[in-house]
Amino acid sequence: MLDDEQTSKTEAAYRLLRRDILATRLAPAAPLKLSTLRNTYGIGWTPLREALSRLEAERLVTAISNRGFAVAPVSRAELEDLARARLVVELPLLVESIEEGDREWEDAVVAAHYRLSRCGSVLDDPSDDAVDAWYEKHDAFHAALLSAATSSWLQQFNATISDQLHRHHRFLGLAPTLRAAAGRTDGHRKAVAALRDAVAIEHHTALMEAALDRDVERAKTLMTAHIGYTLQVYAQSEPGADAAQPRPKRKRRS
Repeated sequence: MLDDEQTSKTEAAYRLLRRDILATRLAPAAPLKLSTLRNTYGIGWTPLREALSRLEAERLVTAISNRGFAVAPVSRAELEDLARARLVVELPLLVESIEEGDREWEDAVVAAHYRLSRCGSVLDDPSDDAVDAWYEKHDAFHAALLSAATSSWLQQFNATISDQLHRHHRFLGLAPTLRAAAGRTDGHRKAVAALRDAVAIEHHTALMEAALDRDVERAKTLMTAHIGYTLQVYAQSEPGADAAQPRPKRKRRS
């Protein structure tokens, strides 16, 4: 068994790696070389191996035969699968939370919505710190909405799905769209518009109001649409999503 000091180091390694994987600072499919990780995080071999094994169990890391570890890859197919899974898990949690929520739950939802509304848009400030802050407030709002639900298993499944969706959203949709918005790439006009729509506070306000009104059907409809917004960001950020600009014809050489 690991002693307390070793356990603490393993926990620290796990949390640091997990944070950077979810934020895609460790990019999907990137190799995770122990020597590089040791130099970057200042953590020993054994805690790193233990942490990577835990992350592999969470499907955030993959073990490659005779080649060590790599960050788990992302794909459009998995993004769509995760969105379907989110609907299956989150809608029942939302319904249960609306039905069971008390005055304390209502206050928590309103407070979380206020904090989200005060957070700047990722389109206005695309820095890592600003994006992290927005995700934190956004996740807190959704957690508050579901906090009155009593199904611990559904809550656990939802947390797992949410973590995986974070990586897919940030790498496949958010990052290329923010680069486009900053003028570092051509095209993606529709993706920028889709992202602006996805992060708009108005959708979250409507969802909050439906929940507080105990209007289950309206809340389910709004949540379904909300989950679809993020898929639209990715769909519009794919190459060729914007109409290609006609290229000038080359003059024929005589």
